Amino acid sequence: MHLSNLPGVPGQEDAVRDFVLAELDGLADDVRVDALGNVIATRGGEGKKGKRERVMVSAHMDEIGFLVRFIDDKGFVRVQALGGFDTRNLFARDVTVHARGGELPGIMTPGGKPIHISSAEERKKIPEVKEFFIDLGLDAEEVKRRVRVGDMVTLDHTARRVGSLVCGKAMDDRASVFLLLEVLRHFRKTPPKHDLIAVFSVQEEVGLRGAITAAYGVEPTVGIGLDVTLAVDTPGVSPDEAVTRMGEGIGIKVFDSSMISTRSLVDEFYDLAESRGIRAQMEVLGQGGTDGAAIQRSRAGVPTLTLSLPTRYIHSVVEAVHVDDLRSGVDLLVAYLG
Repeated sequence: MHLSNLPGVPGQEDAVRDFVLAELDGLADDVRVDALGNVIATRGGEGKKGKRERVMVSAHMDEIGFLVRFIDDKGFVRVQALGGFDTRNLFARDVTVHARGGELPGIMTPGGKPIHISSAEERKKIPEVKEFFIDLGLDAEEVKRRVRVGDMVTLDHTARRVGSLVCGKAMDDRASVFLLLEVLRHFRKTPPKHDLIAVFSVQEEVGLRGAITAAYGVEPTVGIGLDVTLAVDTPGVSPDEAVTRMGEGIGIKVFDSSMISTRSLVDEFYDLAESRGIRAQMEVLGQGGTDGAAIQRSRAGVPTLTLSLPTRYIHSVVEAVHVDDLRSGVDLLVAYLG
């Protein structure tokens, strides 16, 4: 759960990267950080040449968040969104501005009247991100002295267990970062049959940028994206729109708007899950994309699929994953690599 609490918007994943690097101690044959900030950990396989693949598995470290873009004459801070937000989830939120001199607590809310003096029509309006501001409780001079354009802003929420769910602000995609670390831990003493290139990527939420450069440099023969996907198995949504369901296993992605998974890999993973008794479900997502798309399009093309963690309330501070689905993801990936 600590992973979800760490701050790390696209381009400023430093705290997450430091955590990952510490966790990788003793888990890989080689660990490096590339020019964009991706962490690339390699665990060599022992399979026979000709049958041993170079498998790049990528989970992104960044979370959706904001950058400071403007400070007005009253000291209120305006922000630039990094990633896609449903602004209905942003009203009256605790945030932290990560200034160079230290963290500053703040309150984010949209401009406008409180409910006591607003009209029925005004209360129905859904504001745009540009209408939100941050109140730091400081005078304008102090804000301008301590905060500068480009400083990172993150939403505040402490991860916690809710029944069988793990809930936090950045399960997308720290849950997959955890999953990939667990896979590496499995192979600490006994190497996999395939070469495993574990990539903890940056800047996924703004265009899969880290995975693009990592895949080009790594030159994998097989690609696997690890990410979350929608689990809309909740009231108010018809069953055909659920995409996946919590607790029914890891998602094997067939399609999203960024990629069509390589069919032979989809079949291989589905058959492997069935033969090993690992819970898995097929996933078709109408919108969205993952690092898998970046790997698939690298160089002359790479056979790729994405394994998806069913997640409720995506792109909010209460993103929730099921512990059984996490275990299914680890088990299936270990079975393929092992």
